[in-house]
Amino acid sequence: MKINTEKRFKIERKVIFQEIHDYVFILIGLCIYALGWTGFLLPNEMTTGGVTGAAAIIYYATNIPVGISYFCINAVLLIISIRMFGFKFSLKTIINVLILTFLLSFLQSIITKPLVQGEPFMSCIIGGIMCGMGVGLVLNYKGSTGGTDIIALIINKYRNITIGKALLICDVLIISSSFFVFHNIEKVVYGLVVMGVSSYTVDMVLNGARQSVQFFVFSEKYEEIADAIIKQAHRGCTLLDGTGWYSHRPVKVLVVMAKKNESVTIFRIVKSIDPDAFVSQSTVRGVYGRGFDQIKA
Repeated sequence: MKINTEKRFKIERKVIFQEIHDYVFILIGLCIYALGWTGFLLPNEMTTGGVTGAAAIIYYATNIPVGISYFCINAVLLIISIRMFGFKFSLKTIINVLILTFLLSFLQSIITKPLVQGEPFMSCIIGGIMCGMGVGLVLNYKGSTGGTDIIALIINKYRNITIGKALLICDVLIISSSFFVFHNIEKVVYGLVVMGVSSYTVDMVLNGARQSVQFFVFSEKYEEIADAIIKQAHRGCTLLDGTGWYSHRPVKVLVVMAKKNESVTIFRIVKSIDPDAFVSQSTVRGVYGRGFDQIKA
């Protein structure tokens, strides 16, 4: 009984530590996102997708601070989200919205000029990268900034439209609407550039660190190659039985999973043992287990 209690206590402590760890990185992501918006995009009258983009357009048209509009729009969306998806689903989003509302309001009050003055395109790129990094960190640690994510989920629930496509439609509509405020197509183009840069950065943050490679090695010297990979590259190998359909001869296939930066080492090992080996390499994402990323659920 005592052992079970201690084990349960360790599990609970580990869960609490993991939650604290996630919130620390979510907070860092929100800070980067808010700084990118208020330091580079907002002073240059640029916008992008999401509720923050809609709040920025309202600010440009009415001078209502971004934090207020951002909070009000998200409050409505979160009420709908709670009714449709439940409170547990929306709890972390509510906390993130409150934190980001404070950060946007605080930074907007102290940053009145672009951090890079006289360089709107450079501000567009830097702001997009920072916003993408921020959102990527938040999503990577199981957080959400709410906003158009909720709209996309609602559309996906009732219509046969993917979440990604729904998000893209919402973002393009928000960016395009800035034309009615500025009557300047250049602002719309800047907004689309910011959206593209931030989307690419989000993808890099979410998947760049996890990118791994998978090798299929066809060689008669498979035993030597497998031993060398284990000893020199410190990677495990799996041996599969195959049949060459042209020759109808049995073949052995080595399957190796490795980090992307280890691919050169694998190639050198194979080439040094069997220069005539047939090798295929492919990029894989989300490799979990010992020696790779931890399983996240």
